[in-house]
Amino acid sequence: MLVWIVVAPLIGVLVNGVVFASGLWKKLLNGDEHTEKRIVSFVGCGVILASAVLSTLAFLKLRLTDERQIIQELFVWIPSGELKIGFEFLFDPLSCVMSLVVTWVSFLIHVYSIGYMHEDRSYSRYFTYLNMFVFFMLLLVLGNNFPLMFVGWEGVGLASYLLIGFWYEDAEKAYAGRKAFIVNRIGDFGFILGIFLIFFVFGSLNYQEVFSRALSPEFMDAIPQAVITTIALLLFVGAVGKSAQFPLYVWLPDAMAGPTPVSALIHAATMVTAGVYMIARCNVFYSQSPTAQMIVVGIATFTAFLAATIAITQNDIKRVLAYSTVSQLGYMFMGVGSGAYVAGMFHLVTHAFFKALLFLGSGSVIHALGGEQDIRKMGGLRRFLPVTSITFLIGTLAISGVPLFSGFFSKDEILGALYEKGYGICWFIALVTAVLTAFYMLRLYILTFEGKPRITEDLKHHIHESPPSMLIPLVILAVLSVAGGYIGIPEFMWKSIGIEGENLFERFLSSSILSTEQITHHALPHGSLTHWGLVGLSVLAAFVGIALAVYMYAITPLLPERLTEKPIVSILYRGSYGKWFVDEIYDLVFVKTFVNLSKLLALFDLKVIDGAVNGIAGAIRALASVLRTAQTGLLRFYAALMAIGVTAILVYMILSARF
Repeated sequence: MLVWIVVAPLIGVLVNGVVFASGLWKKLLNGDEHTEKRIVSFVGCGVILASAVLSTLAFLKLRLTDERQIIQELFVWIPSGELKIGFEFLFDPLSCVMSLVVTWVSFLIHVYSIGYMHEDRSYSRYFTYLNMFVFFMLLLVLGNNFPLMFVGWEGVGLASYLLIGFWYEDAEKAYAGRKAFIVNRIGDFGFILGIFLIFFVFGSLNYQEVFSRALSPEFMDAIPQAVITTIALLLFVGAVGKSAQFPLYVWLPDAMAGPTPVSALIHAATMVTAGVYMIARCNVFYSQSPTAQMIVVGIATFTAFLAATIAITQNDIKRVLAYSTVSQLGYMFMGVGSGAYVAGMFHLVTHAFFKALLFLGSGSVIHALGGEQDIRKMGGLRRFLPVTSITFLIGTLAISGVPLFSGFFSKDEILGALYEKGYGICWFIALVTAVLTAFYMLRLYILTFEGKPRITEDLKHHIHESPPSMLIPLVILAVLSVAGGYIGIPEFMWKSIGIEGENLFERFLSSSILSTEQITHHALPHGSLTHWGLVGLSVLAAFVGIALAVYMYAITPLLPERLTEKPIVSILYRGSYGKWFVDEIYDLVFVKTFVNLSKLLALFDLKVIDGAVNGIAGAIRALASVLRTAQTGLLRFYAALMAIGVTAILVYMILSARF
């Protein structure tokens, strides 16, 4: 069963890629475009639905097994001496959660794409790449060893490059694809070094063998602490690139160049969650290295805050959501970095629901406005796009952490874990970031859907709600953005209302967390008052951000412009709007430096290396020209030369004998 979960999307890649994207359908079968799109849609969505159903069946089967894991080995993939790497899949609670999220959310995005991409002339190529993305992501999360994870890891990088630069005729979009690919290679270099070090230390790359040895006191006593820390940090370098953490986050906002459903797939269900999953899978290493945990939490906290400060001033609807993804990924890494692996994974799940909803909602807006993405040119769209506006508001409240929505439960768990572990400064910064999150998301909603319409009069008469293929996924994701949080209600909340309940998500996932530490919010030893105090601060942060946004953009809409006239605010605004000029700094320090260095090396190669080679060749050619003059072909000339030679020899011999 497991192999078909992975293979199903690959079938879609082969069918849509070979038959349709290659032109075979039109050239050899004389097929028409309308029929082609119907078949491509059926195949592209059908294989993902099949994978999702199989994942659900595997989940039901997993619940009945005592071992809490299903392993399917197909064949020995890499036999090399004592090293034997199998092509095998692992379905345990951790990979089960990822598989369900990836397949079902991806299926909704595929269905949405039918309406969004219907007029695109590269429709079949789009679904081929989309299926490829899901295939590699499933290979990443279901593989039972590090090499298989790495193949999936690199595969999603390739698929993201193809999808971000999907409209490659546009130079800017093609550049965004290259940027994502190159920046990710930096992180991948650290990741592969970490895998090499794991093999060097543990003598295996299979999860069960590596982690069992890492949990063995006898084995670990011989391993220096610095080695485990190095492994953890090298793996984290890979996560920093793939999951867009500082300093390698710069590719993700530019990934908005691709079609909007691609943005939803990258930001919600696939690529950027890979780093969080990898750290949760390798929790044994991080739990044994406080130094690595501290570094992960520190970078994650800074990333979350930095991205939030940028998002508050952006005017591109997709770019605001892109920076919100970077910020929310920071929260996930705060969770897994502090040892609250369940909380981090819980936020990954809820984020997949509301971030997919928000991106697809923004796509519905862009689709209705004919491609417009500037929120300053929107406003008042609620009356024209009622379903889109309601679902977008639900996603906004969920990501803001408003009570009863999914984001409230998962974000609160992470904040509680930071407080418990003693990351006081990080907890405070995360709380401030929660205020900023609620602020920029309500700002986005108000400027897009509320107030007076700022669209053209002509557009007012033509604007309409999206087709059912786009609206149905929005409604389903809106329901999940509310209900998804209830699978992870902490135990203390149940007890507060007199019910002996438990955290269902933690109970299910706990067997995949191999470390001895189990750190979640409800494990706080300070009693119910402390629990609810932290919850109260989290709720307060959300409502403060919402209140500020409503006051500044709904009640006094001219206030933001007046504030930017103040010198200090103006400086901060320009910094935030300019993304703190990180891209420009990278361009100056790295890109231009290496470009100039490459030009210098090219000049050195041309003038010095080639010059030396050409100089030697010229000297030999000149000498040959001189010697060639002696080859006249005249017998008397050769006789004269011989006479001169003999005379010279005789003179030499006479002089030598005399002296």
